[in-house]
Amino acid sequence: MILAANILIAIVALLHAWFLVLEMFLWTKPLGRKVFKLTPEFAAASKKLAMNQGLYNGFLVAGLVWGLCANDFHVKIFFLACVIVAGVYGAWSLGNRKVFFVQALPALIALILLHLH
Repeated sequence: MILAANILIAIVALLHAWFLVLEMFLWTKPLGRKVFKLTPEFAAASKKLAMNQGLYNGFLVAGLVWGLCANDFHVKIFFLACVIVAGVYGAWSLGNRKVFFVQALPALIALILLHLH
């Protein structure tokens, strides 16, 4: 179970690294606008907010990688919980269930697997 949990934690970290790239570097580019369904005007106006959001995703990545490298159960739990809360809040505040399934659900499954070990 621990191997499956660690693999899923690594996948969650990679997802958030991708979110960082999308939000910090590709927000106003065609790919970023397509992924987030943004107009060029809105993307330009919200670029600094998106960069800040991307930075926070980077902190989640750093924490998850720290938990994996240190093999620290409590660090993994804390950062998975942060991802879950962010995903649940994002889904609720945006009114978009897809956010829950893409962001929170993989972290929730990893958390469950971590507790089953």
